[in-house]
Amino acid sequence: MASNKNLVIFSIAVVVLLVLAVGYIGYNIYSQAKIQKEVSVFQQGVQYGQEQIIRYIVQQAGPGSCQQVPLNIENQTINIIAVECLTAQT
Repeated sequence: MASNKNLVIFSIAVVVLLVLAVGYIGYNIYSQAKIQKEVSVFQQGVQYGQEQIIRYIVQQAGPGSCQQVPLNIENQTINIIAVECLTAQT
């Protein structure tokens, strides 16, 4: 009788540990998928921002406007202008 009782307790313990292990693994997979999705959204946002700033610079300094556009990064500033505008002036 005592042997059957110990076997039942052992079986219940193994099942509980198995459920906990599967839950832990499932939670880790879910967390990694969620982080990957957030990283993907962040990268898409960065790419969109880069495209928008390049579009803005091209519109401001492009051959249609021929204006210098100052670009400031920290304490450095440069002015850009389309090469077509320079060759048209000479």
